[in-house]
Amino acid sequence: MPIYVQHQVLGRIPDVFNAEAIWQAPGLALFARRPLLRDLLERSPREQRGRAATRCFSHVTLMLPQEEVDDDYHLTRGARARDLAQTLTALHQKDFGDLLGADQVRYDVVGADALAPGQIEVKFGHAVYLPAPDEKILFNVSVSRDSAVWHPVCPVYPDQRLVLIGADASEASCAAPGWPFGPDGAILIINDGPDAPPSVQMRPKDGFDCRFDPRSGYYTIKSTGGGINGAGPRLLLKITRVGPAPASMSAQASPPLSDSPSAARNSIRPAVWQNRSAARAAPPHAAAPAGADLTALPASHKAAFRPAESEATYAPTAQQRVSLVALALPRLSRYRDTGASALELPFDATLAVTADAAAAITFGVTAADELYARTAAGRQRIAAPATFNPVDGRSMALQPVAPEMAERYCALLSLAQPLTAPVSGGARFTFGRSSPVLAALRVLDSPRFLRREAGADGASADRLGLSRTAFSFEATPQGYRIGRLAATQALFHLDDKLAFVATIAEASAEAPYLLPTGHHLAVGHYVLRFEA
Repeated sequence: MPIYVQHQVLGRIPDVFNAEAIWQAPGLALFARRPLLRDLLERSPREQRGRAATRCFSHVTLMLPQEEVDDDYHLTRGARARDLAQTLTALHQKDFGDLLGADQVRYDVVGADALAPGQIEVKFGHAVYLPAPDEKILFNVSVSRDSAVWHPVCPVYPDQRLVLIGADASEASCAAPGWPFGPDGAILIINDGPDAPPSVQMRPKDGFDCRFDPRSGYYTIKSTGGGINGAGPRLLLKITRVGPAPASMSAQASPPLSDSPSAARNSIRPAVWQNRSAARAAPPHAAAPAGADLTALPASHKAAFRPAESEATYAPTAQQRVSLVALALPRLSRYRDTGASALELPFDATLAVTADAAAAITFGVTAADELYARTAAGRQRIAAPATFNPVDGRSMALQPVAPEMAERYCALLSLAQPLTAPVSGGARFTFGRSSPVLAALRVLDSPRFLRREAGADGASADRLGLSRTAFSFEATPQGYRIGRLAATQALFHLDDKLAFVATIAEASAEAPYLLPTGHHLAVGHYVLRFEA
């Protein structure tokens, strides 16, 4: 493997801001002196023909003891560090002018806590680049261990050819937080300019498997050495273009910014707990009886309820199935008067909804309608569209909702493995909080997923937007007949690819809405697929 970064620690320098003492020790014989910066640049040329150097490196990072840099900043506003960089630039141009060509000489002086007094570390090489003062960033590089929490690593500039990422910043362009592969592995990013996508290679090549997933937009890097049961360490690498891509390239998709919480709050009505069973018989302003089963509804919503249909007991003629394929993440700002402060959905190592506190990944919605993901690496705000791969072999997608659904929902979270329940053809069933049919698909029917303010009762998360009897459905050869049973229940028809089709407003058992087989229905927190 070529040496992409040359670095050396120089010691016994009484004044670390003395450029001449760093560049070359005068008056000593060639074989008697210790190597200084000029000698290092001369011994490691950028290009050579035979033994003769034809080009030298021109970008050098100089690391001084952090305490010395701090004192210089406090006493002279960093004047000594600037003078050091300028003097070394002049010496570099004077001694290597014939080997520079059109390259600009650039020096950067920074502090390092690991250096002792009198020590200086220099770093230069093919993968060391210092941007021009007015040079804008082309790409941002970030890494993750779980696809939820991303850590920034470094920027990439238009004229920067190579970036080497590894465990130690001394031997690479920069170090990656949480680097799992040890000191011998490294990521090499090759930048061919603004008109070309970057290329990613691993060093050494035969030690790693590096694959790009265009759906998620990041690279998955694994050690080919494996581990216990073949589950070796992995690292996810994302390279994000800053600004629009040139017309000659396909535009790289980036997650759109979520709607501002303030705008959502201004356009969406709050909600309160209302007693539905009592509302059918009691006057509009009558108080709810103690202990009644409540449902969160928009506060100003006054609906006329119709009685739910009873379940038929026809003999089944065929087995159909209904699957839970996604969770619809609600806008909690609609329900602020219920005391709901956050909705959190934890998933275990198989990416199934879990009650275990040690979840592999947790998705959440705040009272301000902000989406976030939390893992062992921390918590980070997220936006749709996005793909998450917290464990190998399984992924979850966060999809944006259509404008027609945006008043109620922030996003759709596709499950890694749909949950399926059989239903009988030729019979009519109901779905809702009080219905036992498809109860196994109502995975959020528990207070543990809903964080509430002090003093609020422990209500099930299903009471946010799901009626006791929400809708009826009946499997037929033509599709599923959907009847809307609660006047306040929102029902949305999505096609086989989860694209919005229609809002189901008027539908009853006598005049049902026909849902084609394979299409979806969004109701409450659930996106259900009705299959043959």
